[in-house]
Amino acid sequence: MTTSPSSSKKELSLEQHEELLKLIKARFEKNMDRHQGLEWANVQAKLEAQTEKLWSLYEMERTGGEPDVVDHDNKTNEYIFYDCSAESPKGRRSVCYDHEALESRKQHKPENSTINMAAVMGIELLTEVQYRELQKLGNFDLKISSWVKTPANIRKLGGAIFCDRRYDTVFVYHNGADSYYAARGFRGSLRV
Repeated sequence: MTTSPSSSKKELSLEQHEELLKLIKARFEKNMDRHQGLEWANVQAKLEAQTEKLWSLYEMERTGGEPDVVDHDNKTNEYIFYDCSAESPKGRRSVCYDHEALESRKQHKPENSTINMAAVMGIELLTEVQYRELQKLGNFDLKISSWVKTPANIRKLGGAIFCDRRYDTVFVYHNGADSYYAARGFRGSLRV
């Protein structure tokens, strides 16, 4: 998956559509421990019915997120996908937290921000709680860190938070929202 669909159309070609479903199905079947009791046929039916969500899932995959189903919300009948790549997605690193932080940088601005990228992709940034849920499914971000959704009171003061896993423990840290590093990206979620 190297090419990106037209971001203005947010539609996949038939080939991209079929390739993505095949890839997501293989990952789903390989990692049944992440979604015990769920059936692929039901997930696929939801994806087929919501092509804009399929496009978002494609963008998650294209940027290195390796999305997989991690839960099912019985109240809304939605399947929940998280980025399940071993490290924070490669195509979403070296970005500051949000547009305000990006604009505040006087020199050496990154190309984009986490919040902007997630919005364009049609996904939500993982919260700290969701990040901790993800870590119950495996060991993620052992070398890289991931921005997580920052509470408004922290962001108002110029900060943002990120997480990683070290010493078999999930850590939450802080940085200026305008900081960016090659070793920090972000993980997203998508409800279908």
